[in-house]
Amino acid sequence: MSQKCLILGANGQIGTELVIALRAKHGVNQVIASDVKPNNAPEQEGPFIQLDALDESALRAVVVREKIDAVYLMAAMLSATGEQHPDLAWSLNMNTLFHVLRLAKDGLISRIFWPSSIAVFGPSSPKENTPQLGVMEPSTVYGISKLSGEMWCQYYHQKYGVDVRSLRYPGLISHKSAPGGGTTDYAVTIFYEALATGHFDCYLSSDAALPMMYMDDAIAATLALMDAPATKAKPGVAYNLSAMSFSPEALAEEIKKHLPEFTISYAPDARQKIADSWPKSIDDSWARKDWGWKPQYDLSQMVSTMLAHLK
Repeated sequence: MSQKCLILGANGQIGTELVIALRAKHGVNQVIASDVKPNNAPEQEGPFIQLDALDESALRAVVVREKIDAVYLMAAMLSATGEQHPDLAWSLNMNTLFHVLRLAKDGLISRIFWPSSIAVFGPSSPKENTPQLGVMEPSTVYGISKLSGEMWCQYYHQKYGVDVRSLRYPGLISHKSAPGGGTTDYAVTIFYEALATGHFDCYLSSDAALPMMYMDDAIAATLALMDAPATKAKPGVAYNLSAMSFSPEALAEEIKKHLPEFTISYAPDARQKIADSWPKSIDDSWARKDWGWKPQYDLSQMVSTMLAHLK
């Protein structure tokens, strides 16, 4: 069934590709892209509104005027940037969520997508095959805001019946948009540097394995979760999501299969401490069991696809 959708943060790494996928699914005019900045994605042909998701009255006015059914809240400040601006990160990540949750509570929209992250886990969480339920003690403002957001989504679902759906995204890799200030963004920048200079100076250690996913899989998972009946994809649950896990060294070795002259060096900075607090691999069995999640891309497919597009 075609929905009228509003994407908040449409200029971001995920938002850019989500808009394209939703328009292919529901129709160009059924999907309104919005961002606090002017439209910077010429491939997104269709309605665009410059909108600050922190302005609740302006957001409500758009939702009512455009008769929006579903809101995808992609506006956020990510992990590394958030550590530099903790107050701003908390304000943006939490207040925008409250604005959207209240829209659903008041009956103005019927469904919400809100992304969580592997950042909800912390140094005391199990590192390997991190389970859906368990210890979560995030050590970054981003992770704290995501864990708090998960609890608020659960509360609004249980108290008010709000249909809010969520995925704990791993690190995301895409060739269509620039990195957005996350700890895992080395895995995007490395491709640009490999092709431009043949060398990459990595800000994580060689063995810093982290859960990762090619963007096409992340978009497919988002659409599948939002399409699934509430009896299968439980509203108020932030699902673990996984595709592959690798270290900078393993990624560099895979790139060398295509670019034999490529070299990498390592100079870990403050982002290494963030990476150390996160899982090395994720158990996403809930998502596979509840709504049939299955990734399409492994490391070798992702690398060959990225290089083919960026060349």
